[in-house]
Amino acid sequence: MLRTICMVLILALFAGCSGDSDDIGIVARVNKAPIYLTQLEFQHDQFQADSIGSYAPSVEKLRAEYGDILADLIVQELVVQDLVRRDMAVTDKEVQEAEDVVRADYPEGAFEQVLVEEYIDLKSWRRQLKYYLAQKKLFQHVLRAQIKIDYKEAEAYYREHISDFYLPESMRILVVRGPSRELVVKAVEKFNRDRNQMNLATAFGEVETREVVVREGRISAAWRSALEGLKPGQSSDVLTDRLGFEALVLLERSEAKVLAPAQAYPLVEEALLESKLRDVFDVWLTDNLASAKITVSEHLLAEAEEKSVAKSVEPDMSAIQENMEKSNPDTSNSAASEK
Repeated sequence: MLRTICMVLILALFAGCSGDSDDIGIVARVNKAPIYLTQLEFQHDQFQADSIGSYAPSVEKLRAEYGDILADLIVQELVVQDLVRRDMAVTDKEVQEAEDVVRADYPEGAFEQVLVEEYIDLKSWRRQLKYYLAQKKLFQHVLRAQIKIDYKEAEAYYREHISDFYLPESMRILVVRGPSRELVVKAVEKFNRDRNQMNLATAFGEVETREVVVREGRISAAWRSALEGLKPGQSSDVLTDRLGFEALVLLERSEAKVLAPAQAYPLVEEALLESKLRDVFDVWLTDNLASAKITVSEHLLAEAEEKSVAKSVEPDMSAIQENMEKSNPDTSNSAASEK
């Protein structure tokens, strides 16, 4: 299916080629809607920023990168247009609310500073945020409504993937850390009396606590030795490491088991939904590409030639599929993804 979609998009890209002077700065049009060179460059800049180490791609690699990005932008524009036809377009209010959520994670003025430090253009970031919100709305309110999962299908998946629902033996542990052995001992004693983790932070300001669940086979040798023979509710001796002192309180020990069908159903539903969404999206994309008029500007070809990119654009639809499912506007990783 993806190979077919790829060929459809390649043919669509070269169904027309515009070289009008009014199109300078526009790399492609999707049903007359423009995709700008600045969008392509912004996305590629973020790709470079996320690359580890020095970035010196070959001509072939650069061609693939630009092709993937342009194809992704074309699909995103198709999503926006489809939502407009359904009277479900992403509004300016929705974009602003999503931006406010991201900004709330930063101190006042810090968000703009991050954009400056990571060379992120705010206008381009907002455009990509809108694309993300449109994609999310398409999947949640259009494609999801086309999917049904009946109990027989869920039962069959559960039986065929029973090993996925095996839970090995595990332990739930309260870790109590502090700057001195005496303080950790006192904190553990208090917890054993009132069984209230929150009270420890109030009574012992320098004590830190965290609750963890570890599988029997993944526990460290030091912890394994400290927990040996303990019953739920009992605590270990104080352990010493280079970061300070800690004691372990065994809260619960769970035997190995296989989740019952009712317990496993949310996981089964999630797995089936993910698979079905991919199939439904493939159909949606094929239909929209079949009726779309997509042209690539000859200015892009000149730009590509100057940069030793290529004289053709060869989008990888598998990469588009992955990007559509995983993209998330966020300034924290220098990519236009939501935090």
